[in-house]
Amino acid sequence: MPPCLKNVNRTWDQKIKYIYMTTKKIIKDFSNRKTKIGVIGLGYVGLPLAILFAKKGFKVFGFDTDIKKIKLLNSKKSPIERIPDSHTRLLLKKGEISDNFEKITNCDVVVICVPTPLKKNIDPDISFIKNTMSLIKNHLRKNQILILESTSYPGTTREEFAQKLNKRFKIGVNFFIGFSSERINPGFNENNIHKIPKVVSGYSKNCLNLVSKFYNLFFQKVVKASSLEVAEFSKLLENIYRSVNIGFINEMKLVADKMNLDIFEIIKVAKTKPFGFRPFHPGPGIGGHCIPIDPHYLYWKAKKKGISAKFIKHSAEINLKVISFIKSKILELLKKNKIKKNNAKILILGMTYKPNIDDLRESGSVNLMKRLLKDNINKIQWSDPHFKNRILIDKFNYNTKGINLTPKILKSFDIVLLMTDHDKFKYDMIYKNSKRIIDCRGRYSVDDKVTRA
Repeated sequence: MPPCLKNVNRTWDQKIKYIYMTTKKIIKDFSNRKTKIGVIGLGYVGLPLAILFAKKGFKVFGFDTDIKKIKLLNSKKSPIERIPDSHTRLLLKKGEISDNFEKITNCDVVVICVPTPLKKNIDPDISFIKNTMSLIKNHLRKNQILILESTSYPGTTREEFAQKLNKRFKIGVNFFIGFSSERINPGFNENNIHKIPKVVSGYSKNCLNLVSKFYNLFFQKVVKASSLEVAEFSKLLENIYRSVNIGFINEMKLVADKMNLDIFEIIKVAKTKPFGFRPFHPGPGIGGHCIPIDPHYLYWKAKKKGISAKFIKHSAEINLKVISFIKSKILELLKKNKIKKNNAKILILGMTYKPNIDDLRESGSVNLMKRLLKDNINKIQWSDPHFKNRILIDKFNYNTKGINLTPKILKSFDIVLLMTDHDKFKYDMIYKNSKRIIDCRGRYSVDDKVTRA
């Protein structure tokens, strides 16, 4: 064999040996709970994940740029209603919470869970991902595993992490990159998030192997995707599926209303079919950080490829139209009862975007309140058992605190509007003491007192 080929083979053998020894040590540290885990972004996704890691006995470094949140967590208080303070105490017992991103160097695995909102023109805004990269890039070291959990368009992990780090590291050899789509369902018991199948992917086979072994420590089932882009696309597909179906059933609600038919009764009848039909229920649009936002990430990417994703666009338009529809029902009811807009007293039941949570992100109730205020309907109060101790402040400087429901209070309003049907509401009491109810959730049967919207 020529000397030059011997050198090539020797170099290749050394590389293989290095990868084998590195991988072996990383996996051994997994098993021995020696792996230190960093979680960047301690919100609705990152905090439950960090707690899950801590529960399994790992040292966890939690990072965030929100100083108020860090102070609250370090005082052993949870910023999220459904996460008890005891879980925060456990997290602190097993690690630390900080805004000092230099400590990323101490972490063997870094999981990024930062927001991915939309710009004003509805294009993707990955500035949080880019800013995170800027904060951590100088503190990364060899043999770390970097995993993005933030939802984004296909290609984000490769473009924003792999391509920017491949000059400094040999990705798949002495540095490992993966993507794992978050699937936390707000309102779902955070103690059971480990039961949700975990989709994982890697920049290379070696990356995928390590990322999957890492998540296998915490989740009952790990699903391997063949590439970063497949995993990224799958997350968008999951939320687009919901957005399109919610848009569809909301459109059917608008059609049924014009025909003086009850969409909730129609669904009840239709779902008796034992195959080929899965019921979705209409509501006041869509909310949260995922379903109103994520579809636009794929719509934008598809447009870049010359494809018009019409279903995505149409469902988004319908789900926005629903708020206008609810407002029109309020105006119709006021007109029918000869109540002037500037004198109308409106009570909104439920400010969060879905039942039994404390999350106001993209809330239909907040959106509706803003529209009503713009139209000079300004005697608005609200009640929400999951948001009752907080003051709602919007761009109109309409500062209100949630009120407790009593028969006397309910009787004082012209219209009671059910936007979010929390289980804690006493529906019989509400019905008995309300003059008029506009029901957006199908809790009540339609009668002289109840109007559908």
